[in-house]
Amino acid sequence: MRILPWLFLATVAAQDFSNLQTEKAFAGYRFSEGPSWSPDKFLVFADTPANHLIKWVPGGKPEIFKDELAGPAGTAFDAQGRIYVCEGRGRRVVRIDKKGKVEVLASEFEGKRFNGPNDIVVRKDGNVWFTDPAFGYQSDSRELDFYGIFHISPRGELDVVARLKTRPNGVTLGPGGSALYVTDSDRHAILAFDVDKHGTASNQRTLISKIDGVPDGLRCDDKGHIYVAARYVYVYTTAGKLLHTFEFNEKPSNLTFADFDYQTLYITARTSVYRVHLDVKGAQPY
Repeated sequence: MRILPWLFLATVAAQDFSNLQTEKAFAGYRFSEGPSWSPDKFLVFADTPANHLIKWVPGGKPEIFKDELAGPAGTAFDAQGRIYVCEGRGRRVVRIDKKGKVEVLASEFEGKRFNGPNDIVVRKDGNVWFTDPAFGYQSDSRELDFYGIFHISPRGELDVVARLKTRPNGVTLGPGGSALYVTDSDRHAILAFDVDKHGTASNQRTLISKIDGVPDGLRCDDKGHIYVAARYVYVYTTAGKLLHTFEFNEKPSNLTFADFDYQTLYITARTSVYRVHLDVKGAQPY
């Protein structure tokens, strides 16, 4: 597959982002979403309208990893190498084991179907958080009267973290797994929660506001900086200071740290997947 260079410019005092070269790694998808890196050293991302999960092993070519999923979006791996998938059209969260068996983890709350699970994160102890907004056609068949942020315990127990009037989207954990970050697409903001060892979330607050564009997926590096896909990809401190902007011709949807050194940022953006090698590692999810 042909690799095309993409150019970005910026220099900041807090961290050196100068001379970074971003390239288009893969192309030809209908709508790429939800990238995540497996502990078994391969990348997975969704081609949502095609109902496919795509797998890429470094040195090889991308190939279909799983098909016949109902609108896959966000993905995440646990420490055992199982993959968790939000099925937006299927309105459920599933887990796929290494043999390909699909297990439904959650499909409804208080007897009502989810709006359309969108993004998901798994902590190394097995606690899971996912968002449940409603975009486009999902709004026409809503049963819940709120947009939710949900938690699944390692024992499979489901509870709600927040009932919002605005739509949550991307979700990730900060370094160490004690902070939960969620993008609020309608408010153009990032919410933060404290999470304890049991997975209980508290102290909801707005961490960053006035983000340019509709914020979608987000990730943290091991220094605590937050990378968010919106109009472009923005890098913020937890104090809300903008450190850098990665500009694209395609609107980014989500991103993840990957590769063997965990220092390459992969960005899904419409029909393509981009990557840029950084001098900082991602916050380890497992």
